[in-house]
Amino acid sequence: MSKDADSITFYNRYTGCMEQEKVMGERALRWVYGTPLGQLSLHLLLKRAIASRIMGWLKDFPRSARNLAQFVEEYGINMDEAARPVEDYKSFNDFFTRKLKPGARPVCGGNTVALPADGRHSAWQDAAEISGVFVKGQRFDLPALLGSAELAEKYAHGTVVISRLCPVDYHRYHFVASGTPEAPHRIPGPLASVSPYCLRRRLAWLWTNKRELTVLHTDSVGDVLSLAVGATGVGAIHQTYTPGSRVEKADEQGFFAFGGSTVMTFFEPGRVKLAEDIRRNSANCVETYARQGDLLAEIC
Repeated sequence: MSKDADSITFYNRYTGCMEQEKVMGERALRWVYGTPLGQLSLHLLLKRAIASRIMGWLKDFPRSARNLAQFVEEYGINMDEAARPVEDYKSFNDFFTRKLKPGARPVCGGNTVALPADGRHSAWQDAAEISGVFVKGQRFDLPALLGSAELAEKYAHGTVVISRLCPVDYHRYHFVASGTPEAPHRIPGPLASVSPYCLRRRLAWLWTNKRELTVLHTDSVGDVLSLAVGATGVGAIHQTYTPGSRVEKADEQGFFAFGGSTVMTFFEPGRVKLAEDIRRNSANCVETYARQGDLLAEIC
């Protein structure tokens, strides 16, 4: 583990080891969120939707694909599981929103719910336990996050999961259980980074950033909330499911365009029991890396 207080470390479920995250654009993040001039640029331009649209537009150009092979090698991305070889992608965003081969993400069976995305996950049995997770003294504002005092009251002591996707991750997210989803509710906002480096300074980005909330009426765990949180560079959150049509566990729900992103999942109180590694690590303010479809929790 790095001695740098601002380094990002996590527990890898598959290696059983602590690892340090290789952050894409780390120098820029440190300047923007850690210096007065950077803070000014964030306020005036970077968190605004137009800035993310421009970033996304540039990543759609064919020339943005020129260094894909180098990017894949530098960040150790496994192309054996991708549906297409790296040379087939026409732009960086084409690669960023890539699909995987069938079976590349095995789905946990039995009486369980699945992780919604590849990423670094934190979770708490009771949402009231979240206070102080990134920096002590920052209050977790559930009504603001969900955009509803009624939902906040219903899930105030429910189980909450934060799944943080890095730019190098597979960027499609999936349903955690079988059921019927409602149409997404869009909550407008800016597009700041949701890296832990940034949330340590201002946790409120989670409930001020642009978000889309989907209610999934499940067969086994009541109503599950899926909250897609946009971030810098994510000009659009794309929902690919059909509202009102039944979905199965691990069916695709949507995807993010270029940029780091977050999916948050909320369960009603007493419905699930979290996987032990995620629960234990989260209590110690450590994220757990695991892939979409793997075990999130057992159904009570």
